[in-house]
Amino acid sequence: MSLIGKRAIPVPAGVEISIDAARNVTVKGPKGTLSMTHRPEVSVEHDSTAKTVSVTVPEGTEQDKARKAFWGLTRSLIANMIEGVTKGYEKKLDIVGVGWNAQVKGQVLALNIGFANVIEMAIPAGVNVEAKGQNITISGADKQAVGNFASSARMKRKPEPYNGKGIRYAGEQITRKQGKAFGS
Repeated sequence: MSLIGKRAIPVPAGVEISIDAARNVTVKGPKGTLSMTHRPEVSVEHDSTAKTVSVTVPEGTEQDKARKAFWGLTRSLIANMIEGVTKGYEKKLDIVGVGWNAQVKGQVLALNIGFANVIEMAIPAGVNVEAKGQNITISGADKQAVGNFASSARMKRKPEPYNGKGIRYAGEQITRKQGKAFGS
């Protein structure tokens, strides 16, 4: 029995869920529309009277390790979709370095982070990016797209442990190392 998968997902007011025969789950809400195709090992049912979505597996297969994993994963993905179309997701990045900054130019994030050239990243559809000096805010309804773009931007110049310069998540603590000691 999957601890996560067996819990029903509450559907708040203003969210529409549709499930078709081809295993496509579509969630519509105030922040947009998200869809996914779930695995054939699980089944997804929407109870419109109780305003819940439940994910189940066939009787007798609850102890299969792979099915339990897909059961919990499918439930978590649908719950994230519902939260994304109602509240949305947001990641904040800080750029640490003298003269380093970020700018949004149309659908491109331009990072001036100490290289000879400006690093340009195309902003994916469904993701909103705001850059104010050394602060970047990435938001959107799709949790995976927001997290992936934030991670890609961070990887352009990861924080280094000696001076602490680089791109880091807001509130992230960087363990600093001591440099070489001169003389004795």
